[in-house]
Amino acid sequence: MVLLENDSFLTELTKLFQKARLDGSVTMTFKRYDGHDRPTPRKGRPPLPEPSEHMCLIRAKFRSKKIATVIHQKDVNKFQVAYSSLLKGNLDGLKKLKKPKTKTKVES
Repeated sequence: MVLLENDSFLTELTKLFQKARLDGSVTMTFKRYDGHDRPTPRKGRPPLPEPSEHMCLIRAKFRSKKIATVIHQKDVNKFQVAYSSLLKGNLDGLKKLKKPKTKTKVES
């Protein structure tokens, strides 16, 4: 998995959406991230320190290509605006659901 900066993540995500337009889907996960990349220590060992700020880990996967980014608290608003505009531009290839026709009963 490739950890990217926020802007380059959005660029790569656009490329993934373009590839998935023909066939496939992009899977996104959002997760609270505290900066620890190791498991919690066993009993008797000193615990991991509390994070000074919480972050958000975002992952995207299309087939075997995986990308990720970490967003800090101060950058959330800027990233959210850029991400929403990216989604608006790339979600036009959705398939329409077919509604089943219901028969109306005619009473005589």
